[in-house]
Amino acid sequence: MKKSIFLAIVFLSMVSQSCAQKSNEEVKVPVKQPVAQSEPRLTLTDFTDVASATIDAVVHIKTEMAQLTPLYQSFFGFIIQQGVQRQVYDAYGSGVIITSDGYILTNNHVVQDAERITVTLNDRRELPARLVGHDPSTDLAVIKVDAEGLTYLPFGDSDKARVGEPVLAIGNPFNLTSTVTSGIISAKARNMHIIDNARSGETPLESFIQTDAAVNSGNSGGALVNSKAELIGIVTAIASGNGNYIGYSFAIPSNIAVKVAGDLQRYGYVQRAYLGVQVTEVDANLARRANAREIKGLYIAKVTPECAADRAGLRQGDIILRVAGKEVNTFAEMMEELGLFSPGDEVNVDYERDGRTNTIKAVLLNSNGTTQIIRR
Repeated sequence: MKKSIFLAIVFLSMVSQSCAQKSNEEVKVPVKQPVAQSEPRLTLTDFTDVASATIDAVVHIKTEMAQLTPLYQSFFGFIIQQGVQRQVYDAYGSGVIITSDGYILTNNHVVQDAERITVTLNDRRELPARLVGHDPSTDLAVIKVDAEGLTYLPFGDSDKARVGEPVLAIGNPFNLTSTVTSGIISAKARNMHIIDNARSGETPLESFIQTDAAVNSGNSGGALVNSKAELIGIVTAIASGNGNYIGYSFAIPSNIAVKVAGDLQRYGYVQRAYLGVQVTEVDANLARRANAREIKGLYIAKVTPECAADRAGLRQGDIILRVAGKEVNTFAEMMEELGLFSPGDEVNVDYERDGRTNTIKAVLLNSNGTTQIIRR
């Protein structure tokens, strides 16, 4: 009899019950798509230098949260609520210092609903932190400590990260601080359907880097770095049948993270751009029915009236091939590319219609159908 294995996607923060090497020039967090600092070619086969250059930029995060639970008492066989009890519990995760003056990037699920946030640096200093902003739709958040001269990690270009490329995961699993594990990039643009749409209020943006670097509870918000000691991902979740690492872990690409971090610092809210289409991934059957030239791209099933795609001239039945010059063959790839832009940005969209390839320019819009800044 065959045994089946159930894999659940598990966030990596820890809960307990209770009553980069610094460079000469700081890398500021940009608002739009980052410019690659260098070509991501493998330069080191020994990761000891990478670990020593980056480990001081990864922090331990402790949050204190409260939960109200009802109290009941039995009277003559009737269960009657007598009040509520306030229960305090601690949760743990990781974070990455992204500026020398104390801005730290982590997962939203590490700090959401926290009443108090405490950051422990690699030199064992403990500092209180405040929440700058959070984005449930990408599961990212920015917090801030009052400190100067901190070691921080520069962002790498996650678009140029390659499958098979060696990486390090740095974080605090099981409260074991400053833990480094190694692996390779196993896949890119994974959509795992793990972000709660109801809580985010926006379309979730999932396009994870998959790696086999070992991570566990407490690694959430930690760093995925390449051989140039650049941050290429924020470690977020694992696929597991028992809550512990069994071979698959997932990280949010740095190109998404740098856009989100910049918006949260500047506006307190992510300025998300939309094209306004519902798409289906093209497979062999759909390509045949649509008379497509190749099994590539995203078939437009519906165009939202008066949105960016509609105004640019896209229509149902078109097949989107590239967005801003990048090939998109999955929904996750399209969402990742659009996630690098803001409302009002103009992007080229290459598409196929009636066997011919065309290009249009689309001005992306926000969720309200305008190009205005949204603040909360």
